[in-house]
Amino acid sequence: MARQIIFTSKAAKPPQTYSQAVKAAGLVFVSGTSPADPATGALVGTTIQEQTRQCLANIQAILEEAGSSLDKIVSATIVLADEDDFAGMNEEWLKWFPSDPPARQGAKLPARIPGLKVSIAAIAEA
Repeated sequence: MARQIIFTSKAAKPPQTYSQAVKAAGLVFVSGTSPADPATGALVGTTIQEQTRQCLANIQAILEEAGSSLDKIVSATIVLADEDDFAGMNEEWLKWFPSDPPARQGAKLPARIPGLKVSIAAIAEA
């Protein structure tokens, strides 16, 4: 089975220890994506809605580079720093997935990066 490493400068650059995404077996596996600006690397926004929006914009760019799209996401993992941010994250999420949303699960983000409120990973059809 062939696998392809996916990278685009239109999304936040990951650390050198992992790829933005890997395309294999007819799927695209998008790594946990931060709400960083692709040009500067700085976190975008101070609200959970702004940061969720930027995470999803980064995921959209990565999926497009892989020949996929947001509507092909089958599963997502959302990691929040503060569980109280769930409602705000969900409010923004529903703007991007108003119908037939992907399966998803949540987890708690370890407090390692000041200001980071959310990280989202996804699996999509290629």
